[in-house]
Order: sequence, then C-alpha cells, then structure tokens
Amino acid sequence: MFAVHLSMSIDAKLLSRIRSEFPAVERAPNGKKRVFLDNGAGTLVTRRSAERENRARIDWSANVGNVFLESKGAGETILEGRRAVSDFLRAEGPETIISGESCTALMFALSYAISRNLKGDENVVTTGYEHYANINPWLELGGQGLISELRFAKFNLDTGLLDMEEFKRLVDKKTKVVTVTAASNVLGTRSDLIELGKMAKEVGAYFVVDAVHHVAHGPTDVRKMGCDALIFSGYKLFSRHGSFMYLRPELVDKLQPYKVDPSPKFGPEKWEMGTRDQAMFAAISGAIDYLVWLGHPSSKTPPNPGPQRSAHLKRVMEEIEAYEKELTRMVLDGYGIVQGLRYIPGLRMYGPREIQPRIGRDPTFAFKLEGHDDHDVAKLLWDKYALAVGAEDYYSRVPALYKTKTMLRATFVHYNTKEDVLALLEALSEIAFGKEARTPPRRKQKRPEKKPAKKEKKVEKDKKGKRRKK
Repeated sequence: MFAVHLSMSIDAKLLSRIRSEFPAVERAPNGKKRVFLDNGAGTLVTRRSAERENRARIDWSANVGNVFLESKGAGETILEGRRAVSDFLRAEGPETIISGESCTALMFALSYAISRNLKGDENVVTTGYEHYANINPWLELGGQGLISELRFAKFNLDTGLLDMEEFKRLVDKKTKVVTVTAASNVLGTRSDLIELGKMAKEVGAYFVVDAVHHVAHGPTDVRKMGCDALIFSGYKLFSRHGSFMYLRPELVDKLQPYKVDPSPKFGPEKWEMGTRDQAMFAAISGAIDYLVWLGHPSSKTPPNPGPQRSAHLKRVMEEIEAYEKELTRMVLDGYGIVQGLRYIPGLRMYGPREIQPRIGRDPTFAFKLEGHDDHDVAKLLWDKYALAVGAEDYYSRVPALYKTKTMLRATFVHYNTKEDVLALLEALSEIAFGKEARTPPRRKQKRPEKKPAKKEKKVEKDKKGKRRKK
C-alpha cells in the first residue's frame, strides 16, 4: 500500500539524486561544465520524460482509432497523459485536459471560443505584468469589435506587486473575462489567484489563468482557485514543447472553438486541431512520473492514478516550493560575506525584494548592471563564469514599463543548488566592481572564516597533549 504522507525534504543527498535525473544538468552539449539559470525560458528535460517520448515515437507511431496494437497504444498513451496532467492540476478528470502547440495557440483558441457569445460592449481585465500570450488574444477581440476594452491593472514599479485595489475597481458588471498570469515571467511576482478569482465570480466573468511560468514552482489546484481555464507548457515543467489547457468540465462542451466538421463534437478532442502527437502526452507523463518518484525515491510502489497520485503530487510540489524559498532568500539576501542581489552596488533588481507572507514569490530575478549592456553581461557570464542567464524582453510588457528594451534574468528551479546561487552572486559582484578581467575566486571568500577556528582547535589539542606528556 502506498503511503500518501511524505517525510521528503530536499537535502544534499536527495539533491544529488535529483540532479542525476537530468542528463544535462551539469554540462552543455559541448561538454562545458556550466550552471543553468535560464529555466524561465524552458527547464532542462528529465530523463524519464525523454525516455517515455522516445518509446512513444517508436512503438506508438500510428494514428488512433484502429484495432491494431500501434493504434491502441497511441490512444492509451494520450489518455494516460491526460490523466497525469489532471492529477497534477487536481482537476476533475482527463476529460478536462486539452492539448495544443503552445500556450499562445491555446489562448487564442480560448479567446475565440469565448468571443462567440460576446455582444461587443464587454471588457476584459488583466494585470500589468502579463506575457503577450495573454494579451494579444484579447486585443484581437478588441480589434474586431468583439469587446470594448482590455484593461490593465497597474503594479507598483518599486515593489513589483499588483495593485489589488485598482484591479477590483477595473472589474465591473461589463467584465466578461478576468485573465491573469499565476506569476510574472520577468518579476517573479505571484498573483493572488484566490482573491482575483473571487472578483471574477462576483460579476459572472470567466476566470482564466496563464500558469506557464509558475507551474514548476509550487502546487497548482484548479478547483481551489476556482478558475474556468488554466494553461501551462510542458517545456516549463521538465518536459518537451507543447502545452495543455484545463477547462472546467461544463465549458469543454459549452464553448465552441475553431474546428473542422468531421472532428469530434464533444470532449477535449473537439478543441485539438489535427492529429494528436502521442509523444507529447508520453513526455508529460514521464515528467509527472519524475515528480511522483521525487516524493518517494526509494518506493517501488507508485501511487494509484487519481486522488492518491494527485494528493502525492501536491505534497511534492509543496516541498519543491519550500526548497526554492531557501534559494530565493539567498539570492535576495546573500550568504555570509557574499552580497545578495538587492545589496550589490550598481545593480538594479526588478520585482519583489522580499517573499510575500501569504502568496510567496517565484525564484525569478530580473536585473540590470549600471553602465553595462545586458547582452554583454550575459555573454560575459557565460564566457567567463559558465553561467547561463537570459537577456531579452521575454515577450512581456514589463521591460517597456521600466523604459528599457531588455533585462537580465536568472530563474532557479529545484535542481539548482545553493552553490549555483553563490556562483551567480559572486560573478555579478565581480562585474559590478570591475574585477571581471581576472578569474573569479569561486567562493574562496568563505575559507578564511573557517581556517582560524580549525587552527585554534588544533593548537588547543597540541597544548593539551604537551601537558599530558609533562
């Protein structure tokens, strides 16, 4: 019998086993040893996901709906993938899970389906820190006269936090959709999904969540947050490209998406354009298998699909969140004599400078170094320090609000280590102080703190030894 209760915590021993599950965690494809901190653009792929995908591509390459083994295997693989995603999101069942090419494609499909019931005088409300995948699908409706306005709630440029009072003022009886990101892919700011969902329900609006950037960082419970739709991408959850949308059961059939006439008229299949890629479902199953393993690395009996696996995955994601909270504190505050991001002279950090007590903060950090071009810094971090970070606009409206075209960004996940944090902080301090021309000390600052203590103990023992001889 599988026990749902977990005593798991990510310590050094478990972290070593975690990292062994990711073949590319230590080195780039050319063999260069590096620290991967561009997880916000796509996480590394777990071995289990790649193996499941490879098997599906070879063994289950046929289309579904036929009597032979390859076809039946393809159908079973797709259903298994839907079940795994449903359990991960704590949804009602596999019939609520829809696949698509990307979050952007699914969001356009959803906005179109919703627009078929609009009169043109309604509005849509969102946050000021959205990815354009959650902006343009709604702007498109405005351009076609299907909504009157897309409203952006402001966030505090100093703290990175959403102005909840303004958001509430923007939501009115004409609001048809409240659509928000679970966490900003630039700032690391988390949206208060429970409260925002309540605002939507008070006026009878659809509540849509873009969970792409947050899904790897903590538990996602679609029923608890009361959302009508939620979208995430597999490549942000240790798997391959391709995305998934949860849709509230009654909306799966009620809403009418684009489709060709012969395709199914009911169920998630009616939303899915063209032949399904069974390997994508296999890959996400493998990623979720990995998370299940993480909860009990030594167990030979996995939890049963359904409520048992769902409860297990929730606890695993809570432990991941707790571990990443430690990394976040270290990034912000530093460690020992190593300064945190918010203390490095000449470095401007964007987003919350503290972890919010109730909603938390994702381990995503955007920053700029005074007097340095972002792309030059990213190149230097890679060439000199073997640190992989981003330098772009991240398809977000956030950089423009700070009157800049790009920002540097480092995003951590649970396979990253405290040593990874220190490597980044030390490198940025070197660059900020103009010392990047020499080889960085790589944590040698800590050694002087330990050596005096060791010498004193040794001297005491020597003296005691001498006294014994006398």
